[in-house]
Amino acid sequence: MKQLLVFVLFATLFCWLMFSPIYKHVVVLRQSLLQQEVDYMLEVGASGRYGYIDAAMIDDSRTRLSDYGFRPEMLEYEVTTTSGLPGTDGTVPLRRGDGLRLVIRYPYDGLMDIDKLIGVDPPSSTSRMAAAGMKMSEYVP
Repeated sequence: MKQLLVFVLFATLFCWLMFSPIYKHVVVLRQSLLQQEVDYMLEVGASGRYGYIDAAMIDDSRTRLSDYGFRPEMLEYEVTTTSGLPGTDGTVPLRRGDGLRLVIRYPYDGLMDIDKLIGVDPPSSTSRMAAAGMKMSEYVP
C-alpha cells in the first residue's frame, strides 16, 4: 500500500514536471501575441489617418488572432480615451494629443489546471490574461 501511494505521488509530480514548462510557454506566447496586437492596433488607430479604433479594425484583429489559435468569440476589446470621447467612432476621430487606450482580454482557458496536481490553485474560470496600451492620437483634421 505504501509503495502504491509513493508511485501515485511520484507519477503526479513527474507529470507536472514534464508538462509544466509546455503550458507556461503557451501562456507566455499568448500574452505576447495579445500585446503585439494591442501595439499594432494602437499604432494604426492613433495614426494621423484615423484617430480611432472602430468595429471593422476590431474584426480584423479577431481574424488575425484566430490565425494563431485564439477563439474570436472569447476575445474582449475595450477602447477608452483620455478625453472622454468614444474612441470607436470614425465620424468623431480623436484630435492630436488625446490618448487612445486599448485593452484586449482572453481567458486562461484551463491552461493552469495541471497545477492542481501539486496543490497550487489555478486562476479561476473567470480570470483573463490582458494586454493593454495607450498612445496619443496624431490625427489632425
